[in-house]
Amino acid sequence: MRRRNGLILTIIILLALVAGNLIYPNYINSGADYVNQKFNWRLPHFWDVPFKLGLDLQGGTHLIYEADLSQIDQGSRAKKMEELKDTIERRVNIFGVTEPVIQIQGENRLIVELAGIKNIKEAIDMIGQTPYLEFQEQISDEEREKAKESITEENIQMVKEALEKQADREVTREEVLDILTSRMFRPTELTGEFLKEAKVAQNPTTGQIEIQLIFDDKGKKLLEEISERNVGKPLAIFLDGMSIVDTDGDGKITPNDTYAPIIQEKITRGEAVITGQMDVERAKTIVQRLNSGALPVKIGDPISQKTIGPTLGKVSLEESLKAGIYGFLAIIIFMILFYRVPGIIAGISLVIYVGLILALFKIIPVTLTLAGIGGFILSIGMAVDANILIFSRIREELKSGKSFSVALEEGFQRSWPSIRDGNITTLIVALILFSFGTSFIKGFALTLSIGILMSMFSAIFITRSFLRVFAGKKLGEIKWLWK
Repeated sequence: MRRRNGLILTIIILLALVAGNLIYPNYINSGADYVNQKFNWRLPHFWDVPFKLGLDLQGGTHLIYEADLSQIDQGSRAKKMEELKDTIERRVNIFGVTEPVIQIQGENRLIVELAGIKNIKEAIDMIGQTPYLEFQEQISDEEREKAKESITEENIQMVKEALEKQADREVTREEVLDILTSRMFRPTELTGEFLKEAKVAQNPTTGQIEIQLIFDDKGKKLLEEISERNVGKPLAIFLDGMSIVDTDGDGKITPNDTYAPIIQEKITRGEAVITGQMDVERAKTIVQRLNSGALPVKIGDPISQKTIGPTLGKVSLEESLKAGIYGFLAIIIFMILFYRVPGIIAGISLVIYVGLILALFKIIPVTLTLAGIGGFILSIGMAVDANILIFSRIREELKSGKSFSVALEEGFQRSWPSIRDGNITTLIVALILFSFGTSFIKGFALTLSIGILMSMFSAIFITRSFLRVFAGKKLGEIKWLWK
């Protein structure tokens, strides 16, 4: 038993040392630097990774977007907003943003909080560069004739002058109307939502750079249906509202400009090709954006944007840490005064417990917010409560005349059901909060859950192993030190 307990204590002490260096690696890294300089070695630094802090502690960017749901039927809007949320979350994760908080507000608004991103333009570009890909078919001849009636003379004259300047000839009014209405398209069901993969390729015949689009099963079926009804007609491919034919973005209009590729035959392979004036770098950029997730619905510029400075976060963090340290010291002093030697052991166990928890927060990693710190501090209280239950039961056993060794084992056995039931009950509540709560509630529930599990480990293994050191020893038989 003593050998086994000695092994457990050795493992606990080693874990505590590793955890301490994980939390604050400056000392061991300074030692590594000294050795490297002294002996010309190349010892690496030990886990020199900071804690991850949330928006309320380190500052960041807060954006509100409004999605265009005008083309989405009422029953599908909630689903589209969820898809938009997931897509933007994937997008910002690619850029390494720590725990982005993305929430749906109302029917068509999306709140995006990016911790650590202080440059609003950078944040907007990060999200805005996520493309919206859509395929549009040309309106019917009847619709084109009707649309001509709504075109103003001012627009006709402006386009006429531009065309004549480019073509260096007189352009008729009818030509202008034909060109303008030829660019009138309506959305189809096929969008980037059904895109499976995009990749850069080179046309083997012309050598032109192009982008190949491969759709999933539903997209393949939609492309087949759309291409079948548009054989011999243009099918416009829009990326972020711009036709891919005009990829250079010069905006020039010429009489011979088709503006959209012509469907030659029914497409059954579920693949499409984007061609245009683009180099390899531009094609790679578009492909990267498409593969990171095309937006299922359109969003414009954010309707609200602000930078949350870290000043409040620093103050809050400092105050929280101070409160935690003072409270922790007060608890240890109380335990020592009230329980004597067990109180000292409880203090050592709690220090190791805190070290292991903080190390886990770095390893997982857990993004710490004020709510998360609150959950962590509450878990310390749970760990203290477990120790109090154990010591109270040991006292009762000692008062009944039992030896220290017997009182120790029976005290643990009789206190365990209360510790187990109390912690499991709290853990169930924490899991419910994590499953159904918002981002800050999730942070609270996560740190509390980790703390509860570690508190049970601390009480049953750490505290028990330290107390067993005194079993059969003279110090263990001095009753007033233990009760």
